Amino acid sequence: QVQLVESGGGLVQFGGSLRLSCSASGFAVATYPMSWYRQVPGKERELVATINGIVISTNYTDSVKGRFTISRDNANNRVHLQMNSLRPEDTAVYYCHARLWVDKWGQGTLVAVSS
Repeated sequence: QVQLVESGGGLVQFGGSLRLSCSASGFAVATYPMSWYRQVPGKERELVATINGIVISTNYTDSVKGRFTISRDNANNRVHLQMNSLRPEDTAVYYCHARLWVDKWGQGTLVAVSS
């Protein structure tokens, strides 16, 4: 049973913060590259951030650099996305992704930023 479950989405005002969580089952997040993607209707799914396994390295799309931080909690087998200084342009459904022997996706969690 390989599964990814996102949580933590919601409605937040401009400049606010949210922390998304991705709970993994069936594999260790410490071993595999993990990513957050986001998608709005009518647009392609966009890679937001990646954290690589074993030796930590991270990558971010330019629009979130300095505002978002991807991290992993190996003890609880979770990956987080801390989102600060949120803007309306960040509104999207956010998806957790694992690069395993196959690609695995979570069901998504909605983030909506007002004003």
